[in-house]
Amino acid sequence: MAVSAGTIAIKSGKALSLSHNRPALKGNHPMLFPVILSGGSGTRLWPLSRKLYPKQLLPLVDDRTMLQNTVLRTAGLPGAGAPLIICNEAHRFLVAEQLRALNTPAESIILEPVGRNTAPAVGIAALRAAEQDPEALLLILPADHVITDEDRFRATVASGLGAAEAGKLITFGIVPHKPETGYGYIRKGAPLDHESDAVFAVDEFREKPDLATAENYLASGQYLWNSGMFLMRATAYLEELGRFQPEMLDICQRAYAGAAADLDFLRLPLEIFSTCPEDSIDYAVMEKTGSAAVIPLDAGWNDVGSWSSLLEVGRQDKNGNVLIGDVLTEDVTGSYIHAGSRLVTALGLHDHVVVETKDAVLVAARDRVQDVKKLVNQLKDADREEPLLHSKVYRPWGAYEGTDKGTRFQVKRITVKPGEVLSLQMHHHRAEHWIVVSGTARITRGDETFVLTEDQSTYIPLGTTHRMENPGKIPLELIEVQTGSYLGEDDIVRFEDVYGREGDKTKVE
Repeated sequence: MAVSAGTIAIKSGKALSLSHNRPALKGNHPMLFPVILSGGSGTRLWPLSRKLYPKQLLPLVDDRTMLQNTVLRTAGLPGAGAPLIICNEAHRFLVAEQLRALNTPAESIILEPVGRNTAPAVGIAALRAAEQDPEALLLILPADHVITDEDRFRATVASGLGAAEAGKLITFGIVPHKPETGYGYIRKGAPLDHESDAVFAVDEFREKPDLATAENYLASGQYLWNSGMFLMRATAYLEELGRFQPEMLDICQRAYAGAAADLDFLRLPLEIFSTCPEDSIDYAVMEKTGSAAVIPLDAGWNDVGSWSSLLEVGRQDKNGNVLIGDVLTEDVTGSYIHAGSRLVTALGLHDHVVVETKDAVLVAARDRVQDVKKLVNQLKDADREEPLLHSKVYRPWGAYEGTDKGTRFQVKRITVKPGEVLSLQMHHHRAEHWIVVSGTARITRGDETFVLTEDQSTYIPLGTTHRMENPGKIPLELIEVQTGSYLGEDDIVRFEDVYGREGDKTKVE
């Protein structure tokens, strides 16, 4: 599809004007859409972060998850509305549940059937926002960053609204405090407004440097870390995307036009979106456009890219340690120790990371934590589940946790939230015994339906259709004993499901 100059067609069929020459608005700002990019499944924080429960969905710094903190820090920005979340399908119910816990409904939760990096994701978000308000601004934020000074963050964002309204594509450059070799850099140019030093032209983007070059960047005072956060008008981004990546824009338009509502979600069609080129917003647009600008941000930013980052942002004791959970130490310094499920003791450790979960333990020297992904790759090559799942697996209806496993049997503890219902399903290779520990269960087994309460049990023969639900006001807790020749999670055939998973046999569901 050719992209006509000056207009972009969106889902409704309307054409949007893309003129960059409008003066900045005074007083009232157009609608500001916080766009939260939550599609990552990083491995550098394994064993806490896993493919189906990645770091942005974990409470790594305080009692809230990183996604929740990202959403909350957008509150109070001029014109800010409900967040627009981009995530992958496997995380959809966790994302929705975390927003509900904040009592913060999303403008929309858009599901990517496959990851295609940030440029297409922002393209989809821009189409969505422009359909709601042709003047809409996008504040694009990764879901997994830490910002300790949120008031300064909001003030810095507000300082760029006028330039964004005028058509500038703004990136936020972090004021560096050390010669970091793990980030790309931005060299700032002259101020856009000589009466203000808030917004600067971008002279150039630079790749991750070696240490000597990073030291020179720091000493010059002209370079900023590339944060991956952006502020821009939705239509300005779409026009530049069409100029530099017309095929990507065309596929984004067709994918958005073909998107289908599914419960709380907007699902992009796999057959279209999977054909989209994969590229970052930096490479696809920001490094090519003549409209790029940068705002320095000094607000306690950290991208939490490794375990050593959590040592930096955590509350350190007098020995420079960050200790999480039930931890006892003697002669330990400069270390991060996380106990997830049991007592962890450490003696004589210096500059180490120890992370314990119910099914895995990581022990690493602090200067080697960037190589955790090598261990994860070994686990993947061995076809193990530890990179994919925790022992406790969350589902839209509740959770289950494996407690024992042997030849031809396994035991799980299942929790069903009040009012929730599992799918009507059957298994080809296993039978199941259910024992209610607390709460009330309404059971469907073949053609019969009955209620079980505490200390009661039932048996589900192999091949029998079945379902359980919690009709009560408190969580339903039960023990499930599976027996059979194959006990994998993909031995599920769904016939009815309130969460839209009929026929789905994949492990991720």
